[in-house]
Amino acid sequence: MAAEKRTKIELVLMLLVALSIVRQFFLGNYHNMFLGILTLILFMIPKVVERRFGVSIPGGLKAVILIFIFSAEILGEIHAFYVKIPVWDTVLHTTNGFLMAAIGFAMIDIFNRSERFSIRMSPYFVAFVAFCFSMTVGVLWEFFEFGMDWFFQTDMQKDWILPAISSVKLNPEGANIPVKVAIESVVINGEEWKLGGYLDVGIVDTMKDLMVNFIGAVVFSAVGILYLKQRGKGKLAASLIPQVREEEQKG
Repeated sequence: MAAEKRTKIELVLMLLVALSIVRQFFLGNYHNMFLGILTLILFMIPKVVERRFGVSIPGGLKAVILIFIFSAEILGEIHAFYVKIPVWDTVLHTTNGFLMAAIGFAMIDIFNRSERFSIRMSPYFVAFVAFCFSMTVGVLWEFFEFGMDWFFQTDMQKDWILPAISSVKLNPEGANIPVKVAIESVVINGEEWKLGGYLDVGIVDTMKDLMVNFIGAVVFSAVGILYLKQRGKGKLAASLIPQVREEEQKG
């Protein structure tokens, strides 16, 4: 089989990453330089998957994967978009839910169409499994973020400022009735910080990430159901769902 040509998007992104690696080297930011090299390695994942599992990843899905990796590593980490643009993390987690559902959907659909398996699943069940796969990956990623923050103090689970808290612990009578308290400042190590609220460490960020992951997974699951019900029709779904190569199916 002849080697596939790289798409224009892939070439442009690889060039931008290479320029970023060179720039970080001259700036002496070797950690960021390593992230750039890691990004180039991650760019190889779609081709490795195609060769290893005998599937063909559509151009649309491949472009989304590459842009997602570039946005997370180069823009998010090296250029601090996670800090500069508050919704950046939310957008990426939503996209991650979408992508993971696509991967889970493709795996089940491939098994479902293979002659090696006698079980045939309905489109709704395939979409449900894809949704569950996406949410499981999302939860495992949150475990990873928590582990990095707990053991290495990385702050991957970004903090949130909450203007008020509601807790039964603050009820002076000890009743099981929450008391809402507005917070204007907090004291840390004897120093007062005018944060405008309570510094929540990770909980809100984790739940927000899982909720938007849920949205991405649901959206793709709906696309997947339409794709299976109208096999061979619909350019949108066909551009996002990996397919088994004909020679692999026959083998």
